[in-house]
Amino acid sequence: MTVSASENSSSSSSSLAHLAPLQAVLFDVDGTLCDSDPLHHHAFCVMLQEIGFNGGVPITEEFFIENIAGKHNDDIAEILFPGDRERGLKFCEDKEAMFRKLAKEQLKPIDGLYKLRKWIEDRGLRRAAVTNAPKPNAELMISLLGLSDFFEAVILGSDCERAKPFPDPYLKALEVLHVSKDHTVVFEDSVSGIKAGVAAGMPVVGLTTRNPEHLLMQAKPTFLIKDYEDPKLWAALEELDKKSGKQTDGA
Repeated sequence: MTVSASENSSSSSSSLAHLAPLQAVLFDVDGTLCDSDPLHHHAFCVMLQEIGFNGGVPITEEFFIENIAGKHNDDIAEILFPGDRERGLKFCEDKEAMFRKLAKEQLKPIDGLYKLRKWIEDRGLRRAAVTNAPKPNAELMISLLGLSDFFEAVILGSDCERAKPFPDPYLKALEVLHVSKDHTVVFEDSVSGIKAGVAAGMPVVGLTTRNPEHLLMQAKPTFLIKDYEDPKLWAALEELDKKSGKQTDGA
C-alpha cells in the first residue's frame, strides 16, 4: 500500500496546537462545505459543448482542475474566452444559473461537516465563509446546507480588491471578525484557496474532495484530510483543546 501525501505529512506537520487559544474558523464553500465541483464540471461541460468549445469535445476533469476549480469567474472568463471578456463573463453568469438549478436537487455536505460545526459552536468560536463563488451561489449553498445562521459573515472574492489566490479575502475575514491570524484556522479544498490562506499567514487544512493531493501539497497546507470525519483532524483538534485547557467532544 502506498503512502499518500496526506499520510506522509501527518507525522511531522499536522499540529494546530500553536493556534491555542483558537479564536476563529474560516471555511471556503465550494468543495469545502459541499462536494459541488461535479455539478460545476457538468454545467461547464454541457454549456461549452453547446457552443463548440474545443471542437465540441467535452472538457476533461484534468482541464477543469487546472483551469477552473477554485478560480474566480473573472479569471475563468479570460481563460475560456481570451480577448473577449464580455462574452466570457456572460457565459459564466449563465453557467452559474445552471449550477444553482443542479445544486437545489443534488447538493450534499462533506461528511462530518455537522460534527465539526458542533465542535465550533460548543467552543463559541467566530466563523466566516470565504469564497470566490458569486453571491447568489454562496448564499444558496450555505442555505441548502442549513448554515445561514452558523456563519457570522460571508466574504466574497468579488468584494475584495483581489480574489483568491491572493490573500485579500482571508485578510478581510480576519478584519470583519476582529480576530488574529495567529489564532485562526482555514479549511480549503483548492490550490487557489490554500495559497490564499497561506499567503494571509494562517494554517490551512486542505480537503482532498476532488483535487489531486500532490497539487494541493504544492500550495503548502498544514495537512490534508479526506473529510471532517478524518481521524487526523480530530487528533489535531484534541491536541489544540488540551493546549487550550478544554475537553474535546466526539474526537
